[in-house]
Amino acid sequence: MTTRNPTLSVTSHLNHPPLGLLAAIVLFAAITPAVLLMAPAIAAQLASQWQLSPTRIGDLFSAELGAMSLATLPAIWWLKHIDWRRAALCSALLFIVANLLSMLAHDYSLLLMARFGSALAGGSLMIICLASAAASPTPSRAYGFWVMGQLVLGAIGLSLLPMLFQRFGLGACYLILALLMTLCLPLVRCFPAGAAGPGADAPPAPAISRLKAGLGILGILTFYISLSGVWTFIGAIGSQSGLSAQTNGDILAIATLMGIVGALCATLFGDRLPRGVLLVLGYGLMAGSVLLLLDQPRLARFALAALVFKFTWTFILPLILARMAEMDRSGRLMNASNLVISAGLAIGPTLAGRLIESSGGFQGLLLGGALLTLASLALVLGCRTPR
Repeated sequence: MTTRNPTLSVTSHLNHPPLGLLAAIVLFAAITPAVLLMAPAIAAQLASQWQLSPTRIGDLFSAELGAMSLATLPAIWWLKHIDWRRAALCSALLFIVANLLSMLAHDYSLLLMARFGSALAGGSLMIICLASAAASPTPSRAYGFWVMGQLVLGAIGLSLLPMLFQRFGLGACYLILALLMTLCLPLVRCFPAGAAGPGADAPPAPAISRLKAGLGILGILTFYISLSGVWTFIGAIGSQSGLSAQTNGDILAIATLMGIVGALCATLFGDRLPRGVLLVLGYGLMAGSVLLLLDQPRLARFALAALVFKFTWTFILPLILARMAEMDRSGRLMNASNLVISAGLAIGPTLAGRLIESSGGFQGLLLGGALLTLASLALVLGCRTPR
């Protein structure tokens, strides 16, 4: 007769987040930014169905991105004073109502207000997901699935939405988001009630250093500025190199699959191998992939650069967020991270466009992107906390 080792059982339980919590983190974090992840298909439909100008389309998406960032401000208070499960339920209900209003809207102003409300609710849910992952036993595993869920839903949406738009119009997207959020409502109870404190047998958490917290936040900001700037114009780099639109699209579609693989690798190896080594390796490959895009790359070099860039981007991000989680399990740093992620996504393309115009090509963007990537590595390594 075999005997079960209670020590191994307890260790296994402590080292893996509950399945319900992991499902809540992955599903809510995938649904809330779905409109931004599927922006190319939605923007095309807004132009054809609503006859919106590029400026108005840009304003609509900027409002969503800005509202997700603004959700950070009230969260500074409610993360410490309100049950996270209650906050998640209220945010999910607001998300559902706002998307139903978006489906029924026939006026641009009403659509803009509905999308602002949806993104504000979505930003609050994203903060709860980030903070809950930080409080879980294995943050890098949780953040790996967090990234992977977004990539999978984005890829599915981009492939299915054009067909749905042809048959049902733009409202189909908003109705599906409302239905998906409704189906996920029972998972709200899986979130923790609030900031998790260390258990009886857990070592005391290290005191938060403002300097190290600041280095970590700057590391996330520079990382997102670099990746969003390069990724926004990677298709234009391929076009300038003589690649057809079809070839460009096929390579970037495959790159999305590599992104899913990168996030999966982070969940598998993030807690099994030294995180510092993985960060150096991932950042080094990411900077190298950016430099591979210099001097109008041929098909093979462009494909290699795009695939490695997407793989390393999604591989590094969970490791960065897990390092931030080591510093503070209360969710406050993850709330600040939500703000700088949105800021980086907004700053990157703007800065990249100006670099391209000033230099008359992509060399300044790519060299700057590689330098920012290495600067992010230095900042993230600098915020290391004692285990």
